[in-house]
Amino acid sequence: MVRTLLLDLDGTLVHSLPDLAAAVNRLLAARGIAALAEPDVAAMVGDGVLRLVERAFAARGREPDAAAMAEFSADYLAHAAEATRPYPGVADGLRALAADGWKLAVCTNKPERAARALLSSLDLEPLFAAIGGGDSFPVRKPDPAHLLATLRGAGGEPAHAVMAGDHANDVAAARGAGLPCVFAAWGYGPPAMAEGAAAIAHDFPELTAIARRLLA
Repeated sequence: MVRTLLLDLDGTLVHSLPDLAAAVNRLLAARGIAALAEPDVAAMVGDGVLRLVERAFAARGREPDAAAMAEFSADYLAHAAEATRPYPGVADGLRALAADGWKLAVCTNKPERAARALLSSLDLEPLFAAIGGGDSFPVRKPDPAHLLATLRGAGGEPAHAVMAGDHANDVAAARGAGLPCVFAAWGYGPPAMAEGAAAIAHDFPELTAIARRLLA
């Protein structure tokens, strides 16, 4: 039996809020719009780049212009790993699972190119058998097809897989795909988003321990 752990990226594997907020505020500043605080940006993360940009402008009573999306994407890609770091225990936990024969995959609504660039900068990309971004398939989380396509790319099977993430989208995608979901309580999603999760983890070592138990 090959076991697979699928993981969300932002707020689950990495604390990326400083770089996301900085890119959002550079975008706003270029248009003379007041900056947003990091906690405000955190509440906007999880539904992909388009929704992040739309929410940032809406918070200031504006709508994004035609160039905003491309400008944000290019700027963020160039600065994605300046302040972003893996959460404590992530690198060691992933390596331990891989050493035990687990397949690892990232299922994120972040664009695939940005996700790969970030993971590569943090020396984590080689650990993953698949990286399914928000633009990798015709659908994205909470659609379970995003998770299942990423799982297939990793060579895993739904009967032997677990999803982990910090957002309601992760829980919904996992439930729709018939997988248990471990909610990452240290991430950006409020506690209410854990509803429907199989378990709640408070740090990454606990997450890996729960995953092992769920697929024992």
